[in-house]
Amino acid sequence: MRPKSLDEVAGQKHLLTPGSPLVSLASDKTGEQGAVSVILWGPPGTGKTTLAQAIAHSSGRRFVELSAVSAGVRDVRQVMEEARTSRDLYGLSTVLFLDEIHRFSKAQQDALLPGVENGIIILVAATTENPSFSVISPLLSRSLLLTLETLSDDDLGIVVDRAVVEPRGLADRFVLDPEARAAIIRLASGDARRALTALEAASVSAASAVRPAESEPGADERPVITTEIVALAVDRALLRYDRNGDEHYDVISAFIKSVRGSDVDASLHYLARMIESGEDPRFICRRIIVLASEDIGMADPQSLLIAIAAADAVQYIGMPEGRIPLAQAVVHLATAPKSNASYMALDKAIADVRAGKTGRVPKHLRDAHYSGAKRLGHGRGYRYPHDDVLGVLAQQYPPDEIADARYYEPTEHGNEREVSARLAKLRKIIRAR
Repeated sequence: MRPKSLDEVAGQKHLLTPGSPLVSLASDKTGEQGAVSVILWGPPGTGKTTLAQAIAHSSGRRFVELSAVSAGVRDVRQVMEEARTSRDLYGLSTVLFLDEIHRFSKAQQDALLPGVENGIIILVAATTENPSFSVISPLLSRSLLLTLETLSDDDLGIVVDRAVVEPRGLADRFVLDPEARAAIIRLASGDARRALTALEAASVSAASAVRPAESEPGADERPVITTEIVALAVDRALLRYDRNGDEHYDVISAFIKSVRGSDVDASLHYLARMIESGEDPRFICRRIIVLASEDIGMADPQSLLIAIAAADAVQYIGMPEGRIPLAQAVVHLATAPKSNASYMALDKAIADVRAGKTGRVPKHLRDAHYSGAKRLGHGRGYRYPHDDVLGVLAQQYPPDEIADARYYEPTEHGNEREVSARLAKLRKIIRAR
């Protein structure tokens, strides 16, 4: 079911607009536009190999495919020699598709440089890992870096529907139940290869399923692929989960409330449900980052750093391995002491600002650098805290209208217990009372 041209590719529309590098590369049959090498970076099953083959077939170029898993420097040099011969004798340029280029060592990647630099080959390399870390700088600087996006549900729907009816697919020999179609798309989580594998396995199970001996005349006797057959074929429970529906919001709500409530087991349960249902891991990461500040805050300041580190790790290594740092972050957040004091403090301050309790900035705090500022008294009387042995001294910082305001009230949980004791001393010194 691999598309034979760029027109058949589902998704990646941001890379396939008229005049884009990939479209230009595919439509340049004469080689007049030069050899533009490309590095395709994206999750599995999003079309990296498909795009490379479509480019080669659309342009009429010679196409050679290598996998970094099995190829070595000798294989690369052989491709270079054959490409030079094809160019010099037949005027035919060569597209070298190198899958999983991140598995090539520095020496192996160095072997590609002469061919790319001299235009002997057009390199189209694919990687699931960040090229900034996995591809050598000289090769990266000589190539266009194009980022592929996870396929949307609509994109996967096109892939699945096409596979059901086309002769090279199931050739319309099966009926795909709408709920089973939705289940396959959900299980695929943006991966076209996974969707097609699930569909193929389900068709095998449907074909061997026992059907009633008697049927009404004229009834459609084609095997029906149902959700039960999909679950049987992929050996995986089909969770009820709509990424845009009630279940999506119910599960994330339960997840947040479980972490807030310090129930680590429930937190992991809901995390598992989201991961297994194909929830976008970036959505999960965003929620735990917010949660780390909203519900833990200063009770454990490390929680925010851990949440951000988990998000970075998921972005870097992808799924399914990304579930490991996610689990660590969720366990830390669920077991951490809780406080929403800093978040509530800001909301109190915002409420005062919206109510008009702003006032003028005290003169001794105003900017005194511009011409005439000192004549207006700006900066006069300001006391520099670093001049005091304690590093803090009595001075009014808020406007007069809120001089006695107390927004931040730390709890006695975790780190905030120490913050509370220190804050009491600071306020006593600063407000001289």
